[in-house]
Amino acid sequence: MSAKDAPPPLPEPLLVEVADSHTHLDMQSGTVEEALEKAAAVGVTTVVQVGCDVKGSRWAAETAAAHARVHAAVALHPNEAPRIVLGDPDGWSRQGAREAGGDAALDDALAEIDRLAALPHVLGVGETGLDFFRTGPEGMAAQERSFRAHIEIAKRHGKTLVIHDREAHADVLRVLDEEGAPDRTVFHCYSGDAAMAEICAAEGYYMSFAGNVTFKNAQPLRDALAVAPLDRILVETDAPFLTPAPFRGRPNAPYLVPVTVRAMAGVRGIDENAMAEALAANTARAFAY
Repeated sequence: MSAKDAPPPLPEPLLVEVADSHTHLDMQSGTVEEALEKAAAVGVTTVVQVGCDVKGSRWAAETAAAHARVHAAVALHPNEAPRIVLGDPDGWSRQGAREAGGDAALDDALAEIDRLAALPHVLGVGETGLDFFRTGPEGMAAQERSFRAHIEIAKRHGKTLVIHDREAHADVLRVLDEEGAPDRTVFHCYSGDAAMAEICAAEGYYMSFAGNVTFKNAQPLRDALAVAPLDRILVETDAPFLTPAPFRGRPNAPYLVPVTVRAMAGVRGIDENAMAEALAANTARAFAY
């Protein structure tokens, strides 16, 4: 195994326990038990396991049912909806994708997400939203229809809405305004600037920061973190993606949350324990556990 592929070392444990508000254990190496044990060893005692398609959402619900320290969120990822409708695994990024799946297939998938969202150990509906980085014009209608359906599911079941927003800030905010956001709405892997953070704060949305807040080129994210209300911020890994510096490019996992927590504390100019206390309280409130 090369150094680049090797898991980073365990960081110094946090003295205040926190939660990883967004992770994908099914995409990481090792067992769920191993991931939870390593995370708990450094003070990360709760994780929110997030589904991106029907299969992954079922797995998230089953894993949460089997592990008290795991909560589930279920959804069709924004890029999944065009794939289903267009019947093409690359349908959201290619012009002229063949129409093969259709709206009925999307309806069937959404019905299964609706069923899973009713389960008591499923606390969130997400990640849903809009992704204009990978979606061409032919896939945008399916994305938006799926997003609106997820908002309705979250509100009907009283679950937290978990948003994926990539290069679609204005449209995500527009749809939330038109549909009426659920009482608890989280912008996962927050990617907006300080001005958008002020809008989210005014609306009562939570903003979850991932390891990319530590990247050298991420000053706009740090500016957003600096102005976001302390009671509206969460921390996440989005593992196995977005490994924080200085381990960028290596596999990410929930046990690396302390690296990001310490960076966030530095941006805010507060003690890491104070930051961890805020994050723990916020995550419990955001997901109602």
